[in-house]
Amino acid sequence: MVFLIALLIGAVSAFAFEPFALWPLMPLAFAALCEMIARAPTLRRALLIGWGFGVGQFCIGLNWIATAFTFQAAMPAWLGWVAVVLLSFYLAVYPMLAVGLAWRYGRARRLAQVLALAGTWAICEWLRGTMFTGFAWNPAGVALVDTPWREVSRFIGTYGLTLVTVLGGGALWLAAKREWRPAAGTILAIGLLLLLPRPAPSGSAGLKTFDVQNAPQSAGVPSLPRNPAPRAAPTRIQSTKILIVQPNIGQQDKWREGFSEVAASRLKALSEARDDRSELIFWPEAAVTDPLADNRALARPYIMSERRRATRMLGLGDVLLTGGLAFASSDGRNVDAAANSVFVLTAGGQQVGRYDKAHLVPYGEYLPMRPILSAIGLSRLAPGDLDFAAGPGPRSIKLPGGWGKVGFQLCYEIIFSGEVVDRHDRPDFLFNPSNDAWFGRWGPPQHLAQARLRAAEEGIPVIRSTPTGISAVVDARGELLDSIPWRQAGVIETDLPYPVPGLSLFAQLGNIIPLGLGFLLLIAAIALARRPRYRRT
Repeated sequence: MVFLIALLIGAVSAFAFEPFALWPLMPLAFAALCEMIARAPTLRRALLIGWGFGVGQFCIGLNWIATAFTFQAAMPAWLGWVAVVLLSFYLAVYPMLAVGLAWRYGRARRLAQVLALAGTWAICEWLRGTMFTGFAWNPAGVALVDTPWREVSRFIGTYGLTLVTVLGGGALWLAAKREWRPAAGTILAIGLLLLLPRPAPSGSAGLKTFDVQNAPQSAGVPSLPRNPAPRAAPTRIQSTKILIVQPNIGQQDKWREGFSEVAASRLKALSEARDDRSELIFWPEAAVTDPLADNRALARPYIMSERRRATRMLGLGDVLLTGGLAFASSDGRNVDAAANSVFVLTAGGQQVGRYDKAHLVPYGEYLPMRPILSAIGLSRLAPGDLDFAAGPGPRSIKLPGGWGKVGFQLCYEIIFSGEVVDRHDRPDFLFNPSNDAWFGRWGPPQHLAQARLRAAEEGIPVIRSTPTGISAVVDARGELLDSIPWRQAGVIETDLPYPVPGLSLFAQLGNIIPLGLGFLLLIAAIALARRPRYRRT
């Protein structure tokens, strides 16, 4: 019975995340969790409560994973729900550990329990995003993305926001127990964070959004007037015009035989739907399904043909940033490696930069233990039998024309707090091409919420382009400036937002800050636990 109650509380807390974004449910859920921990007679019961809470939250919050299984034919679609449950069973181990430590050090005083739970929950979320390649999706702090506390992440990061969220729930519980002084002190400490200095709003003149409702399946997409005269290259990144393209190409069509021509025509037509001279054009992950790089000699003419086809709408001085595939061969004849990449191309198909995805998705882009798992009928979700190879990690590429440097985070790489930029060569903005067409209605808005926190943490804008949504412009404070709705074709034409001057505290120190705060709270809880016990009521 206790497990089922914890499971229900965890499931309700998942509605604090997008697409519902009922953020007060998260601290309320932690308040209820605090009461359950306090009532647990044994450590074993407390661990069961923590595990049940986690299973409930992850099963509901990650339901979009099941949708991904409907776009492949190698495995039955119902296996997607099995995957959601099994993954939730594993991920719930981290909340279980946090609850166990909170019970261990919170038996003497309620405030000690709250401090221990907040500190260990933040630490365990960092562990969840790190262990076994990591899966950092939906930390509790992301529920605060549309509250004033979002901008506090530039000091304490996303895991620091998790700490704030748990403390808020703990303060509600303390107030319900009529422990007014610790409750008021906790609320005051949380409130004081809002007094930290914030950057001024980003400069971004004149957003112009052109949406094409219900993009046709043929190539015919209405074009907006275009000025053919080339614009002189700007000297400041803030004056750069950008165009973000969302072609509304579903996963059911993306890899369908013969569809590449339709996709290319639609991307071209939308890229020409601009009433001003856009200098940087952004396409989604794997927008070009045929390879754009291949080191085999026989493939070079074909590769150049594909690049020219992708860039045929570019004017003099324009730059296209697009997702694509890169093949490699060690013997010059057979492809033995592939990369999920972003290409920086200029007119005529010239490549001026390339980024290879570093943080690959297990079972999506590669199959762990392939000989064993393939023998029992499992396969990766993306088409093809060749696993992707991982790139070296974050890097910045200097764009031609004096438009600054761009960093890349391909698809779900953007969810990893503190790991999204090259700290020795910081970019002026991040490009996050993604293919959220796999992930139903829940996945895309959750993905966007996490990208907004990366912008706020690092103090740099984030540009997102996805095939079916949600493509967006996010400023350096994490504010959503404009977006194209889910399953709608269209473009956003605007100026590239300003980065925040200087480095945020989090940008300088990274996750040392929230981890340090987490351990400080745990130490404080241990110190309080040495005092005389209270009588539970």
